[in-house]
Amino acid sequence: MILDPSAMNKQSRHFAVRQTIANHVVANQDELRVLLESQGYEVTQATLSRDLKELGVSRAHTPEGTRYVLPASGGEERKMATLVSYEVISIEANEMLVVIRTLPGRAAGVADIIDSQGHPDILGTVAGDNTIFITPRSTRNTAALLRELQKQIMG
Repeated sequence: MILDPSAMNKQSRHFAVRQTIANHVVANQDELRVLLESQGYEVTQATLSRDLKELGVSRAHTPEGTRYVLPASGGEERKMATLVSYEVISIEANEMLVVIRTLPGRAAGVADIIDSQGHPDILGTVAGDNTIFITPRSTRNTAALLRELQKQIMG
């Protein structure tokens, strides 16, 4: 399946917006724009405003001050599927490893989300620019781990 490049750019940008808001205290669109530019995303105010609306981002008063917040998620698996599915191109395995291919520059973020899940069958992950190697705790569980990751990430 070939995706429209503009859709991939939007998906990638949406993922970056979510990750940035989740990992930083962001008070306004200009701060968000600067943080996104540091990640290689050049966006106009109009595009950023539209993205925030599409993502359901709101502003909230917190102890750190007013900041953008993401909508409440329906649990960790849903969070993983929502965030990661935009970035993942394919998931495959052999007898020993699960290999996930992502959009360029997104493998580390996807691997971090996978690691944060604390899956008992994952020994570890190694991420490059667009490829993640996942080592199962046991090679007997590689096929089951592949199916579970495909279900969680790809839906």
